[in-house]
Amino acid sequence: MSNCCFAQLQRFHFSQPKMGSPFNIIFYANDSAHANTLAEQCFQLVDSCNAIFSDYLPSSELNQLSATAGNSTPVAVSPAMLDILLRSKEAYQKSGGTFDITIGPLVKLWRQARKNNTFPEDSAIQKTLLLTGFNKVRIDTTIKAVLLAQRGMQLDLGGIAKGYTAQQVIDLLKENGITQALVDAGGDIATSGAPPFARGWTIGINVPETKEDLLSRNIILHNMAVVTSGDVYQYMEHNGKKYSHITDPRTGYGVISQRNVTVIAPDGATADWLATACSILPVSEAKKLATTMHAQLLIATIEKGKILLYFTKGFLNYLHTAN
Repeated sequence: MSNCCFAQLQRFHFSQPKMGSPFNIIFYANDSAHANTLAEQCFQLVDSCNAIFSDYLPSSELNQLSATAGNSTPVAVSPAMLDILLRSKEAYQKSGGTFDITIGPLVKLWRQARKNNTFPEDSAIQKTLLLTGFNKVRIDTTIKAVLLAQRGMQLDLGGIAKGYTAQQVIDLLKENGITQALVDAGGDIATSGAPPFARGWTIGINVPETKEDLLSRNIILHNMAVVTSGDVYQYMEHNGKKYSHITDPRTGYGVISQRNVTVIAPDGATADWLATACSILPVSEAKKLATTMHAQLLIATIEKGKILLYFTKGFLNYLHTAN
């Protein structure tokens, strides 16, 4: 695009509370009426995704599907649900089971524990673990239907739905001729082309264990997605250990390593689930997994009071000194 065309573009920023957090859409267009109409379409798309993927809405397609767990007849699902379930299956297989959307019963157990500030008994965790496992999900792509084999199963898309939805919005904007956009679904960010006269979109990275402090270098990217995952907002303390809200599906317990994980990936869904899996895996395995998925990874940890950074080599290409 030539500079004269850039000069006509205006920056538009729309924000609404969606999916449990602020949902921000920023893009460049040359007509405010068109921009407002597009933003409305984008938020309608977010609402429709939420109506499918939410585990909070009793009427959501996800909860309706979970309610059929233990039935012998497969349930027909929407194209979006089928798509995200297939993405989740791939994530489960690639991550060695560290990303598993069948952890719904465990998520509920820990959510209740945090609410009551009561650490769950090991026996309750082991019992709940028996209700999980992606091997109990049968997906039939021919008839576009799904069977949850065990009664009491519950799916939870919390580690993939926001990134997936952010990417859907970017794709919708592209279909409507908007090629310079950033969508931020509560920290799950997807982008298309760089803003006018810029190398890319500038995004800060939180220092582990802080809400406000940022690392001294920013990420600059375009046509990629970025997600940071950490335990600063939700965790439980027990016997001197911090248990993150990120639950290891293999053990049933929250992760205790204090780390912030930042993933840059080709699309929002991949960045989202990788951030969860790489919060659980040992550093070397996390780096290997990210590389397999054509993604870049930064793990920031605090060890003996010092911030240590581990990253894939390609991550450095996106880091630039903050002004």
